[in-house]
Amino acid sequence: MGAQRSSTPLDRLLADPGRRERITHVESVPARRGRRAAWPSWATPLLVERLTAAGIESPWEHQSTAAEHARAGRSVIIATGTASGKSLAYLLPCVEAIYAGEENPRHEGTVLYLSPTKALAADQLRALRSLRLTRVRAATYDGDTPQDERTWVRQHANYVLTNPDMLHRSILPGHARWSSFLRRLRYVVIDEAHGYRGVFGSHVAQVLRRLRRVCGRYHASPTFILASATASEPAAAASRLTGLDVVAVDEDASPRGPATFALWEPPLTDLRGEQGAPVRRTATAEAGDLLADLVVEGVQTLAFVRSRRGAESVALSAKRALREVAPGLAEQVAAYRAGYLPEERRALEAALRSRSIVGLASTNALELGVDVSGLDAVLVCGWPGTRASLWQQAGRAGRSGQAALSVLVARDDPLDTFLVHHPEAIFGTPVEATVLDPDNPYVLEPHLCAAASELPLTEDDLPLFGPATADLLPDLVRRGLLRRRPAGWYWTRRDRACDLADIRGAGGAPVQVVEASTGRLLGTVDEPSAHTTVHEGAVYIHQGESFIVQTLDLDDSVALVEAADPDYSTTARDVTDISIVERLRSVSWGEATLNFGTVEVTRQVVAYQMRRLQTGEMLGEKPLDLPPRTLRTRAVWWTLSEAQISRMDDLDLAGAAHAAEHASIGLLPLFATCDRWDIGGVSTAVHPDTGLLTVFVYDGHEGGAGFAERGYGDAAAWLRATRDAIASCECDSGCPSCIQSPKCGNGNDPLDKRGALDLLAVLLHEAPE
Repeated sequence: MGAQRSSTPLDRLLADPGRRERITHVESVPARRGRRAAWPSWATPLLVERLTAAGIESPWEHQSTAAEHARAGRSVIIATGTASGKSLAYLLPCVEAIYAGEENPRHEGTVLYLSPTKALAADQLRALRSLRLTRVRAATYDGDTPQDERTWVRQHANYVLTNPDMLHRSILPGHARWSSFLRRLRYVVIDEAHGYRGVFGSHVAQVLRRLRRVCGRYHASPTFILASATASEPAAAASRLTGLDVVAVDEDASPRGPATFALWEPPLTDLRGEQGAPVRRTATAEAGDLLADLVVEGVQTLAFVRSRRGAESVALSAKRALREVAPGLAEQVAAYRAGYLPEERRALEAALRSRSIVGLASTNALELGVDVSGLDAVLVCGWPGTRASLWQQAGRAGRSGQAALSVLVARDDPLDTFLVHHPEAIFGTPVEATVLDPDNPYVLEPHLCAAASELPLTEDDLPLFGPATADLLPDLVRRGLLRRRPAGWYWTRRDRACDLADIRGAGGAPVQVVEASTGRLLGTVDEPSAHTTVHEGAVYIHQGESFIVQTLDLDDSVALVEAADPDYSTTARDVTDISIVERLRSVSWGEATLNFGTVEVTRQVVAYQMRRLQTGEMLGEKPLDLPPRTLRTRAVWWTLSEAQISRMDDLDLAGAAHAAEHASIGLLPLFATCDRWDIGGVSTAVHPDTGLLTVFVYDGHEGGAGFAERGYGDAAAWLRATRDAIASCECDSGCPSCIQSPKCGNGNDPLDKRGALDLLAVLLHEAPE
């Protein structure tokens, strides 16, 4: 077998001539030489000694530049690629602040490190301790920290690693117990800052403002250091997140080997979906085959898959294929995902580094900072949501400057289809700007209450929380949440104000998911999401285990599940009505109009679909009886005039508008850094509020999340991409790759592919370039 090996991993994948048609584009990324800088003169000698002994002869230029900004008291974001050494950039000033107390303990500074996951904080802690820095007393402080250890951390740790949830629910409400730590706080490190977007990012932005306010109470003004994957406008995004002026360091000076990046579209199958539409082979099945082929070649490969079940499926598929052609290699393939025990994850990481595992299928548990890089190839199974995430994942490939391969395997989805046929939307295009809206009143109000419970709010605090604050405070007083006094605004209740704000942006009472036979609590789901994720009959996944939901009791906020191993997935479908509350902005495109404003959405989940995991084949649909839910949010919508409609002959208006709505929802994530499940849409031939053909796309979060607003700002480019995605799809009358939606409550009927292209052509005729 070895004598038949191809010269490159990509050649090996193309050994089967039938596969060549699946590659839509190959991009070559040239190698890059590294640029070194000298160690800063102020760097702690022991740290430099330890790093030098570990093989780091000197920092890269971007590490040194970011460290100098932070040391000078300027908040900074370092936005460079995977494995570019961002942690060294904040380690240098943080350790120096701690060692400032070497001669006088009163000068010792403290560091607060925030990460989105406990696993990443644990990895950072291990890396810190491996340096054996005698004065650094580092400790994690999260939900797993025992009570007796928490006391030690508060009183003695000078480098605390935690997460935004813990900062919100424990540290800030109990700030008096943290007074010694907060009084000496020099740096706040925010790792994986690109992940703080949408509603979650907006909540975290207000948590950080509360942190700055409490620090001020103890006469501290820490410098913020943010680490992010490559991002568009990183300084602006970091400033919006922290409320501070932030300097950006985004020129990556680390070395990189040459890389090949292929876009891969699975073939159409003989299966038929809704309305007889053709169905593509699933991305997970395709990735399983590709992973097996690369393992046969000895090409160490990591396959990134969006879901836990998908990661397991890709690994099992690759093992199955290997048992047929090279049985001895099957044990060199494994899966890695969140939910594994720490010792299991460490064993997998060690096996990957030693190359005893050659193929690994993973969720983004490996994207979020776990130190695994230097692989030969990366498979990205479905668009990961943003260009930043794509490059973060692809950056795992590249061992010792050797050539690397990355392959994006498209799912049967409008956005994936568009991207593999429009490589210019990936390569040579800046990564996305981070979208968040800290001024959303549904986000801001509970944080004002939490802030008032921590320390009474004063007039001087209002600018810190943003321009909407002054308008919201009187309503909070009217509702009895705050009390106005001459000295400021006071929290009036005895319960915890921080509980008003679910910083994950969920909203609604949490629904407990309980295994009926054992009474084991598996987790919680917010009430709005419960309708779509734990309805009766839903497949629920928890740490790799599969369950079927037996009942959903919304009155008692509990979903009862039973263990099962179905070979299908479930997707809820809903019907939606929408009314316009307020038009905030509007622009004319000739006779057409584009609008942005506040809407009220009424949604009701009416059914769910079952699809086979391996093939995507539709197995059936079952009705559901769930109550409607009302959401006040923000939307972008467009209308066509009666005259424009009259000039189009033989057009199924409802089907054309419906198809354009589905496709535009599928493409908005390319422009608004969201997932299609974060947004929704409604279309109608004649809407009662406009009297015209109208297509809406709205944020699926109370008060809005900034996605529709970004769509309004980039509408011409977004809707042109929508038109191109429909036009480039090879189906005849519509399929999941272009105009069909997996969550359509109307069974994807009516849909008119040609009509959608005609509508969009008329809409865009006088749109700005």
